[in-house]
Amino acid sequence: MVPYSAALILALYMKEVINMNNKPVALVTGANQGIGMQIAKDLVSHGYTVLVGSRNLQRGEAAAKEIGVDAIALQLDVTDAATISDAAERIRVELGRLDVLVNNAAISNTGLSSEMTIEEYIRLHQASNISLDEVRTVFETNVFGVLAVTQAMLPLLREAPAGRIVNVSSRVGSLTLNSDPAYPSRKMFGPSYAASKTALNAMTVAMAIELENTRIKVNAACPGYTKTNLNNFAGTQTVIEGAKEAVRLALLGDDGPTGTFSNSAGQVPW
Repeated sequence: MVPYSAALILALYMKEVINMNNKPVALVTGANQGIGMQIAKDLVSHGYTVLVGSRNLQRGEAAAKEIGVDAIALQLDVTDAATISDAAERIRVELGRLDVLVNNAAISNTGLSSEMTIEEYIRLHQASNISLDEVRTVFETNVFGVLAVTQAMLPLLREAPAGRIVNVSSRVGSLTLNSDPAYPSRKMFGPSYAASKTALNAMTVAMAIELENTRIKVNAACPGYTKTNLNNFAGTQTVIEGAKEAVRLALLGDDGPTGTFSNSAGQVPW
């Protein structure tokens, strides 16, 4: 008989403990900081085992330690097919279930100076002059990464008694709002970050349509202008406020909606 490795024994033990406790499992991407970390904290407080998705495993482990014993670090780079596949396999082997997927990981740019003003950002991110590499890089994380992770996790979510997918979007991607000349933030709408959220909203609708006859609900959450490194901490909300809508959607009951876009105040127009 081939002896079991210590890692496999630990994995089987973790799976058995979670099954015995009947604890639901959630995966939050980009959860080592900011809104993602707060979403993870909130889901733990609601009785979930939460997988803290992080490109850097050490940062993920530090975040999981801060969140608590029901948080587990999971190395996951949404732009890397190998880490996505490995993460899905680890969840299958070690936990045996996945009930909630929160697609939170996102970038706003490829490393512009923190000293840059809003006016400078707008000037450099217009359709007429923005770098195509910049657009591709932002879309790779904010759109293609979401689709890749969702595809990998969908077999597990289909097995869940009530699967939930929450895509963390933003009202800056609303075509309805930005088409209104009176909308005060419309000058911020550009081909990279804002348009990536428009595309993410489209992905949300596509996912919801495909899964509307299943037990899985798919919705998009707008956190609001929250203080995170995404905006150089210029936001006006705390991460506690910013996490609320995503958590609400993750915890929807059977009578909850699917295919919606909302913030803490209610529905946001596509």
